[in-house]
Amino acid sequence: MTASSAKEKTRDSASTVSDAYWASDRQEPESEEGGSHSPDASDAILEQTRNRILDIAEKHIRRIGHRKTTIADIASGLGTSRANVYRFFPTRAAIDNAVCERVLKAQTEIAFSIARTDAVASKKLVELLNVLHRYSKRTMIEERPMHELFVAAMNENWAPMNAYGEQIRAILEEIIRQGLRSGELLVEDADHATRGVITAFLPFFHPVLVEQRVQEGEGIAEAVHAQIRFIMRALGKSDLQSTEASEVMISA
Repeated sequence: MTASSAKEKTRDSASTVSDAYWASDRQEPESEEGGSHSPDASDAILEQTRNRILDIAEKHIRRIGHRKTTIADIASGLGTSRANVYRFFPTRAAIDNAVCERVLKAQTEIAFSIARTDAVASKKLVELLNVLHRYSKRTMIEERPMHELFVAAMNENWAPMNAYGEQIRAILEEIIRQGLRSGELLVEDADHATRGVITAFLPFFHPVLVEQRVQEGEGIAEAVHAQIRFIMRALGKSDLQSTEASEVMISA
């Protein structure tokens, strides 16, 4: 066996955990027991490597879009081979899904933070609807490649986008239930009311529908406010303009 063949065989037989070191910023110290890493340390290395792959992938997607970003681009940014990237993500689509998931997770946390405040339910609901619209519109205008990723996720029913939709629905429902418990909102069924709110407001936060409205040149800010007022009246909140909720009827 030649020296080059031996080297190739050694590289192919390396474990996933060992291969993770190509993305580490530093070599982890060996443990005293035989120089092996603990399971926790190995998991941490794997997670660190996975996150670095996604960092590079997200950077490229935000710059040139998910359809133009290649595994070779990501590998080059990490200073490794495509084969190493595939050890963590079996397909190119898996990377797109993971980037979509991590970006939407940040948006979900904002929604959760609104729901956790001590504000009355109507104010939370109005603020959340405004945030959903503003985020979708800003992404479309200022971060076009990410907007296109979300459109693909919607049209192709990606799991992260479906999970995001369920989380937003659950947050909205909990806010409505809070309003029912306090007597602020008046509906018979929180689940049905939540679905009604989502259906009524979908044109203002679904990425494809928001893009259509902007392209048609509608007065979208006025339309958003009118739709929110309609939703709140449907929930039994007819005095929206005289409540705290009016404070967050911000410009769309």
